[in-house]
Amino acid sequence: MSGAPGTSGPSGAAHGPSHGPSHGREFDGLDLTRAPGDAPVAFGGALGPDALLAAYRRGLFPMPAADEVASAFNEARFEEAVAAGEVVLLPGTASPEEDPYALAWWSPDPRPVIAPDGVRIGSRLSRRLRNGLHWWTSADRAFERVVDACADGREPAWLTPELREALSSLHDCGAAHSAEVWEGEELIGGVFGVRAGPVLSLDSMFHRRPDAARVAVADLAARFGAAGGRLLDAQWDTPHVRALGAVPVERRRYLAELAAPADDVRPPAPDALPAARLSRSGGGNGGRHGGGHRGRTGGPDGGAGRRRRRR
Repeated sequence: MSGAPGTSGPSGAAHGPSHGPSHGREFDGLDLTRAPGDAPVAFGGALGPDALLAAYRRGLFPMPAADEVASAFNEARFEEAVAAGEVVLLPGTASPEEDPYALAWWSPDPRPVIAPDGVRIGSRLSRRLRNGLHWWTSADRAFERVVDACADGREPAWLTPELREALSSLHDCGAAHSAEVWEGEELIGGVFGVRAGPVLSLDSMFHRRPDAARVAVADLAARFGAAGGRLLDAQWDTPHVRALGAVPVERRRYLAELAAPADDVRPPAPDALPAARLSRSGGGNGGRHGGGHRGRTGGPDGGAGRRRRRR
């Protein structure tokens, strides 16, 4: 995800958004039926784990500004929309000491989604998996390593230290998950995301071998489906996520999926499994990037998903 440049307090020093305790109450009055689909729906608020999980459960994901320049860009581009009430300034961030434009919240419309058995592996990769590509996969074995690999060298740096800390907390409490692809003992690809009810929102992916990120997405999708999950969210509608099997749906339909019962959804099984099994999955497809390519699963810069931002 990308960021934006910052406002300054009376002393002239730039200030970021609050990252203290929050239970997501700042989102209670947010009406997504009238929110823009191609711009942030809100600025400000907190980036703690409670607020982060509450946002995902409401169909939002964060896009922190990488620095003051990025925050200032947000302000210059969207301050008129904020003044007109088209983009919401969240409660608790209007004081002069804070820079609400340092934290944007997005809820794109349409929203690209993937069925758990709908990740496209493709015939070439499927043949490689069957014919001696000795990769294996796991889930939640190396969450922080996956997040770090997604953040490494990323421009703009939307995976800020505050966001990474909040994601790590969500992982510790079972709300954020990763899939890892291994070649021997070397981590060569991965993907991570946040579970909101029956939906797993994919934030970012990376690869250090061609196709390793695609295998990671297919693996996490298969595990999530087997655990009772209904849908994967790719966040940003891009050619890259469509190539993975994503289909754009109206935001209202995505929000209805989020609200579906999820009492029977379990964490993905962590077992070490051969990647070759994925060549037989994907509903006829042969079953948020690597070689240094990393990104959100498809962000506003058009890059492949690393996200959140966030695609």
